[in-house]
Amino acid sequence: MSKTHPRHDGRKTNQLRPISIKAGIAPHATGSALCSFGDTQVICAAMVENNVPPWMRAQNVEGGWVTAEYSMLPYSTLDRKRRDVSRGKQDGRTVEIQRLIGRSMRAIIDLKKIPGKTIWIDCDVLRADGGTRTASITGAYVALRLAIKKLLKNKSIQENPLTDSVAAVSVGVVKEKVLLDLDYPEDRDADVDCNIVMTGGGRYIEVQGSGEEYTFSGRQLQEMLKLAKKGVEELTACQNKVTRDKR
Repeated sequence: MSKTHPRHDGRKTNQLRPISIKAGIAPHATGSALCSFGDTQVICAAMVENNVPPWMRAQNVEGGWVTAEYSMLPYSTLDRKRRDVSRGKQDGRTVEIQRLIGRSMRAIIDLKKIPGKTIWIDCDVLRADGGTRTASITGAYVALRLAIKKLLKNKSIQENPLTDSVAAVSVGVVKEKVLLDLDYPEDRDADVDCNIVMTGGGRYIEVQGSGEEYTFSGRQLQEMLKLAKKGVEELTACQNKVTRDKR
């Protein structure tokens, strides 16, 4: 590979994979999107229930709730992935990712403006080639935004509860190079793997990063954060195209 295209798929170090977000993929959902980061594809769907979790009722907590569930479909990987239900429990990775998706959505919504409602966001991975959690978060926001638009149109809620947008992207160090949006071969070989969740306004929601038998410098961390910011800005622009009001 040349210095201009140092990656196995020909991308530059600061280049996202081809991004596609298609709205309305699940017609029975309140809002939905098919989010693709290269070969990684995730269906994200938001549905609304007119109730809140028991703990909110027991503690007299005002407002509503937003939560998420995440799963990888059996055919999303080369080897069949067993469904959690067949094993009788969710694996730790699944629980970690769906909690991350839920936290990311709750960070950009005023829950008091959706009183008495729970918005469920289901993220189902159709095809996994690295970055399933970042694609899930990016697509989940689009599904949530479309659901909120429908609730406003139907006058089910009175005010727009969204305070910002949210998207996520991976960054990492592979063979001493800092790369944006790792696919599976890069993620597999990465010395450092980070997932960055940010608002459209440029604020951080979550930074997950670790070295794989490797340490990284402050300079490398700053370079990863800089690349992530660039990536999130591009993802936010894609989200805005999908959720823009038709006039």
